[in-house]
Amino acid sequence: MDTKRMPLAELAIACALAALMAATRFHHFGSALHLPDASLAVFFLGGLYLRRTAAFGAYIGLAALVDYVAIAHAGVSDWCVTPAYAFLLPTYACLWWAGVWCSRHERHGWRGYARLAGALLVATAFAFLISNASFYGLSGYFGELSLAEYAARVSRYFPPYLASTVAYVAAAMALEAGMALAARTRWASR
Repeated sequence: MDTKRMPLAELAIACALAALMAATRFHHFGSALHLPDASLAVFFLGGLYLRRTAAFGAYIGLAALVDYVAIAHAGVSDWCVTPAYAFLLPTYACLWWAGVWCSRHERHGWRGYARLAGALLVATAFAFLISNASFYGLSGYFGELSLAEYAARVSRYFPPYLASTVAYVAAAMALEAGMALAARTRWASR
């Protein structure tokens, strides 16, 4: 990312999102000890706050690097690394461009938050479809399984896929609203 042209606030957001992805990407669904993977939310929020194509590329690189470290050095299974892995690019692009689209519209107030929620829901559903359809078609694991059977098996993963993404984005929106309120309160008290 071109940090010379990136304002300090955007740089702070970029670093916070990168740290969130790096800290959570090792455990896809999460557990009692680990937060669920925040990658989907990071790409949406990156599009919303950063909008730069270079930032998208940097997060794609970070995701691949974290996956490499997790597999090569942390004992995480490489079962998901198949030719379908390349389809994470359009998977994450769905979320990134939905975030960029939301950045061009007012997102405060009930209409703005409804638009943001709708865009997040649609982008997450398309991301789920792209990643799972490509895994079905390209992984080589499901030769005997029909597409309908595969869809029935993986559909149970959509609710946690969506819920964790929504939770991270909602937390970011709450943080943004809290910071805006604090800034207004500080300004009013002067």
